[in-house]
Amino acid sequence: MWFVVIGVVLLGLKLAAFGPVALWSWWWVPAPFVAALLWWQLADQLGWTLRAAVRRDKQHQERRRAARAQAMGKRPMQARFGDSQFDVNSRTDDASRAPGRPDAAQRSGGDRP
Repeated sequence: MWFVVIGVVLLGLKLAAFGPVALWSWWWVPAPFVAALLWWQLADQLGWTLRAAVRRDKQHQERRRAARAQAMGKRPMQARFGDSQFDVNSRTDDASRAPGRPDAAQRSGGDRP
């Protein structure tokens, strides 16, 4: 983006015949536009553009989910489960048991020697 801004400024200075830019060859004036095209091509080939778009989409999706949850009177997902995603494998035995169901130690009569 900065290359485009610099190119527009140089083009304006050249057309207005202002300052030292008026004495430059016309080949130097469009050079920032060419640099911008090369930069955008490089960014697309390296995947920077796509990654930025995916990141923006995920942020937008999370904001929508949080707004919907708040509208329904629920807390957002991060507030309920912490910063990490909810992991079903991280449950303890107590949390995974059905309410009212005794665990193995209670069924067997306690600790056996």
